[in-house]
Amino acid sequence: MSDGKTPLRLAGVVRESIVDGPGIRMTVFVQGCPHHCKGCHNEHTWRFDGGYESSVERVLEEAAKDKLLKGITLSGGEPFTQAKGLTVLARRAREMGLDIFCYTGYTFEKLYAQFTEHPEYRELLEQCDWLVDGPFIEEEMSLMLHFRGSRNQRILDVPQSLKQGKAVLSDIN
Repeated sequence: MSDGKTPLRLAGVVRESIVDGPGIRMTVFVQGCPHHCKGCHNEHTWRFDGGYESSVERVLEEAAKDKLLKGITLSGGEPFTQAKGLTVLARRAREMGLDIFCYTGYTFEKLYAQFTEHPEYRELLEQCDWLVDGPFIEEEMSLMLHFRGSRNQRILDVPQSLKQGKAVLSDIN
């Protein structure tokens, strides 16, 4: 599918995180977000022309150096605005034995309804193990939530959600 030179527009990478999904994870923050959620803690990722250009290969080279990583988390910005490149990244990371946790401001239902118009959404979801879906809602914010910022957001079991054609909550909720 790709030689790994697929371009990505990134806001940054956190090489080891324990707050962006289960286990020790590399968190990839993509640049560009259409949601502009009030109270967003990553407001610097909103501009599509911000950040810097990187490649799938460069991110994977860094991930391969850390034998403690359980997986890669895709965050942002909005990962589905770069679904094609992130699908390549996620597929290659899975080949390395890593799992994929993804955040999105869209709901699963919204992504699912757009599969015909945006087949890349399905392709990215097919590489994900978990999805935190829905916009951050400042009035619903809680510091007591596991891997989520606001109560409206759900942690979904992506393989089961795709199989059943509806959002299925993960057991890590």
